Amino acid sequence: MALEILTKEDLQQFKRELFSELFNTFSIQQPQKKWLKSNEVKSILKCSNGTLQNLRINGTLCPSKIGGTWYWNVEEVNNLLSKAS
Repeated sequence: MALEILTKEDLQQFKRELFSELFNTFSIQQPQKKWLKSNEVKSILKCSNGTLQNLRINGTLCPSKIGGTWYWNVEEVNNLLSKAS
């Protein structure tokens, strides 16, 4: 039976490869959100309640209201953000 010696460098390399593979596996499987609540949109756009309401009223963003909560399409918010920059 052959005896193999592992060095600290071997273990460090194994750790790097393992973490890299785990990161790639879990980052691919995370679902992307399709809808955001108002607080999330305000945080992304760095705007107030009034500004968000104006964006809704003038048709810049077209959210859906379910119950008493507005839901905003992520793609629309990202498009608005990319146009502003």
